[in-house]
Amino acid sequence: MEIRHSTNPADAKHYDTARLRQQYLIESLFQADQVKMVYAHDDRLIIGGALPVKETLTIEAADVLKTEYFLERREVGFINIGGEAVIEVDGERYTLGKLDTLYVGKGARDLKLSSGNSSEPAKIYFTSALAHATYSTRKVSVQEANTLNLGSLESSNERTIHQIIHENGVQSCQLMLGVTLFKPGSVWNTMPAHIHDRRMEAYLYFDMNADARVFHFMGEPNETRHLVVANEQAIISPAWSIHSGAGTSSYAFIWAMAGENYTFKDMDVVPMDALK
Repeated sequence: MEIRHSTNPADAKHYDTARLRQQYLIESLFQADQVKMVYAHDDRLIIGGALPVKETLTIEAADVLKTEYFLERREVGFINIGGEAVIEVDGERYTLGKLDTLYVGKGARDLKLSSGNSSEPAKIYFTSALAHATYSTRKVSVQEANTLNLGSLESSNERTIHQIIHENGVQSCQLMLGVTLFKPGSVWNTMPAHIHDRRMEAYLYFDMNADARVFHFMGEPNETRHLVVANEQAIISPAWSIHSGAGTSSYAFIWAMAGENYTFKDMDVVPMDALK
């Protein structure tokens, strides 16, 4: 498990491109028959990816967790972005199509991931947050999510937000997760920008062409920076940072949050004239 420590915005504004990418960009989450995980000290979120092709993969507690099993003090949300996925939770099997989500609460011991068809393997993205209470394991499709239609074609940000693990959806201790899909011709996400100082956020950009890129904007509103992001790469966004992007062509992204607040009402919108 890779470790990413928290950063101070006063320091981050001095980072060059290489350091920004090293600190906030996760470049490779999906490798054949492996589970890859990054432990972000920002709200102690774990960001992971699994690509089971020929093997059944097991999610285990790394030494850094100092626990007997992965979900001893955690909860996790899985979302499939590839072929059919099969996830076993303490012996119970769940089959996930593309964009299906499985929430698993604190206390589940055995987590096994496999593909329904090795010729079209699953790509299973997951985020895991600390949990002090146990909530029921639940599978949900993107069609069952709490759905919001926002933006407009005129502002290049017409999009559909599917809130899946959320106060009005699948219940959790602190983890929130959803997916944003764009209408044809729209490329901007989360603009006008905002921050939420009581929650960090992670993005996974996906469904992009090989030569497409998203220019992801981060940093304090008056000290913005950007990262150039390719398909199936993830971003760690600290609570003090904006998190917004524009793509060279179509894309989608999965967002996940963890922290003190469990609501969307704590966002502070950043006026356009405040961005620098």
